[in-house]
Amino acid sequence: MPYFEKDTLKFLKQLEKNNNREWFNDNKQRYIDHIKEPFELFIGDLIEALQPHFEGLHIAPKDAIFRIYRDVRFSKDKSPYKNKISAIVSPGGRKDKTMPGIYIEISAKEMRIYSGLYQLDTKQLYNVRSHISHNLEEFDGLINTAKYKAEFGELRGQKNKRIPKEFEEDALTQPLLYNKQFYFFTIWPSESIFEENIIKKIIKAYAVAQPVSEFLYEGLF
Repeated sequence: MPYFEKDTLKFLKQLEKNNNREWFNDNKQRYIDHIKEPFELFIGDLIEALQPHFEGLHIAPKDAIFRIYRDVRFSKDKSPYKNKISAIVSPGGRKDKTMPGIYIEISAKEMRIYSGLYQLDTKQLYNVRSHISHNLEEFDGLINTAKYKAEFGELRGQKNKRIPKEFEEDALTQPLLYNKQFYFFTIWPSESIFEENIIKKIIKAYAVAQPVSEFLYEGLF
C-alpha cells in the first residue's frame, strides 16, 4: 500500500528553504498529515514485517522514529528542524546506535537504507576487530559477494590512524581493521516512498545486508 503522498516530498523540499518556526507552525497540519502520521504507519508495518528477521523486535514506531526537531545547543547551525525523516528499526530502536538493524532516512532528494555498526565503545571496537582478524576469509567473502556490492557497494566508517599492534599485520591485507565504524548504505530515489511494494523492497535489501550485519553483530561480544 502507498503510505505517502506527493506533498510529503514537497513539504521536505520547502522545509529546506524555510527552516524556521514561523513557516513550520503555519504548515504544522501538513507535517502531521503528510509526514508524521504516514511515517509512523510505515515504520509500524516495517517493524511487523521485519520481526521474523530480528529476535526480540517488539518496539513501537515511537521507539524507532527520530524527532524532526534538531538539538541546536552545541551546533553552529541553528536551524530548528531536520530536512529529513528517519528511524532505526532494531530491538533497541533509536536509543541503540550499536546493534546493526535498519536505519531509514528520507529527504526530498533521496531515500537511504543503512545497516552495520555505527556507535561502538572501546571494548566493542576491539572485539569487532578481533572477530574480523580471526575470520578474515569469511569477512572478505561476505563483503565481496556480487549481491552485496551491487546493492551497498562498500563497507564505510571513520578510521583510526593507529590500531592495536596485534591487528597491524592483518590490516595490511584488510584495511577495514582501521575502521572505528562499520556501516553501509544504499541510495534510492526519493520517489521510492510512493511504491506500493516499498516494504518488500526494504526487506529484500536487508536480506542482502543481513549476513554482513550478523557477522558484525557476532563480533560485538
